[in-house]
Amino acid sequence: MDNLPVIAIRFALYADLMVLAGVTAFSLYALKPEERGTALLPLAKPAFLLSLLGLLLSGGGMIALVAAMTGTSLWAVDGSAFREIVTQSAIGSAWVVRMAAVAIALLAALALGRSPHLARHCLLASAVLAIATLVWTGHAGATEGWTGSLHRLSDIVHMLAAAVWIGGIAAFSWLLFQPLAHQSDAQIRIAHRALEQFSRVGTLAVGLIVLTGIINSLSLMGLPHPYALFASRYGQLLLIKLALFAAMLMLAGLNRWRLTPALGAAIANGNPVPALRGLRQSLVLETSTVLTILAVVAWLGTLEPIMAHG
Repeated sequence: MDNLPVIAIRFALYADLMVLAGVTAFSLYALKPEERGTALLPLAKPAFLLSLLGLLLSGGGMIALVAAMTGTSLWAVDGSAFREIVTQSAIGSAWVVRMAAVAIALLAALALGRSPHLARHCLLASAVLAIATLVWTGHAGATEGWTGSLHRLSDIVHMLAAAVWIGGIAAFSWLLFQPLAHQSDAQIRIAHRALEQFSRVGTLAVGLIVLTGIINSLSLMGLPHPYALFASRYGQLLLIKLALFAAMLMLAGLNRWRLTPALGAAIANGNPVPALRGLRQSLVLETSTVLTILAVVAWLGTLEPIMAHG
């Protein structure tokens, strides 16, 4: 696989920042104010670790990108080439903004115990900004003119909508995979209410993902010949991504219209264990699928689009 270090770091950075932003957003729209500072969904330590990891991955990612651009190894990156790319390119400017945003997120995570309301919103805003800067390391950053501006705006919305979805999966994994002996009836009821709330927010996120995905594809490739999709590596990976996304939609539909109502009925009957088991199995599948999608997206970002080959 070409540019493996770049792909691996891009994958890890995407996952890290999307979970950070998505879980923080989840705590604001799915939990009541009195529930946010409890052990139900602790945020301070995970946010600190994710922010710290984001700094390390972003720094390592820039080194790997410069190494790929200059044709050197990770351990032999020329300092002057690194400074030139950082100070004289849009990618470098975006990286500086990202490092500053993640540093602010780290400080906000440390402040969650002292000023939870302000710190939580600051954490979300800085994580959103960090995700937005990732657009300049992908194909949208290289698109010029008004089409480029539309492509970048669409790609930012695309990634933020994906972060909401991914963060919801991460949050529910924490809520629902705790040992049942440690979960009270009140906690299970809160988890069920949060599932219903996420279903509404998730529907909006899915709609935005589909809409912006279409805009991004048209901006980047136009309408490629079907043969080109199957004949090129880029096209093959794009088809795999679409198939995985379709699987995610089916799992999301299963959760919303079958598993979540089943949990509500099970809570009313006093026996939520079977319903929780079904939700856990669905979350395992969703997590595996979304990680695979992120890996494919990280790989796609290093390849030339189909239209570049004519």
